[in-house]
Amino acid sequence: MKNRRKSRSARKNTGFTLIEVLISIAVLTVGLVGLLGVMGMAMAATQSSEQVNIAKRLANEALESILTARETANVDWVQIANGNCNVGDSCGIFLTGAQPIDLPGVDGIVGTNDDGAAGPQILDMPGPSGIVMTTPGNPCAAPDVCQSLGNYTRTIAIAPFGTDTNLNSVTITVTYTTTQFKVAQNYVLSTLISQYR
Repeated sequence: MKNRRKSRSARKNTGFTLIEVLISIAVLTVGLVGLLGVMGMAMAATQSSEQVNIAKRLANEALESILTARETANVDWVQIANGNCNVGDSCGIFLTGAQPIDLPGVDGIVGTNDDGAAGPQILDMPGPSGIVMTTPGNPCAAPDVCQSLGNYTRTIAIAPFGTDTNLNSVTITVTYTTTQFKVAQNYVLSTLISQYR
């Protein structure tokens, strides 16, 4: 009877075997590797969402410029089309094909002939404080951070919508290259505009 009690208590006091320890380490390693993979994907998604947000703002900027030109009657309706002429001519003023992201030129309209002379657009981002500290005439002053938009291009395509001469289809495509994978991505904004204000 005493021997049975000793053998039971001896079994209770034994530790883990080497195989049990190895299996638990393997399970823990698989879990940690999976967690690291999820964190890496989350960081990549955060960075790509910033690029998508910039592309969205650049597309909206072009559309607002077109609508403002129409609303303020700076250009005639026939000029709100693709072409390669100057404001005041009776042809489309918006450049065709992918264009670099430049500041609007003298006419104040994005995507026209005079934008190249105005120079490249630079994105002024807040510094460590999270507040944009830009002063007039001195963009991107410290502690703000300047971000080049050299890896972005914008295409503005304007065409009549069907047979209606009072309605144009506008498609703005912003193309950018992701920093992680160096893959070209597109953000497309499509809408219809009427000549009526």
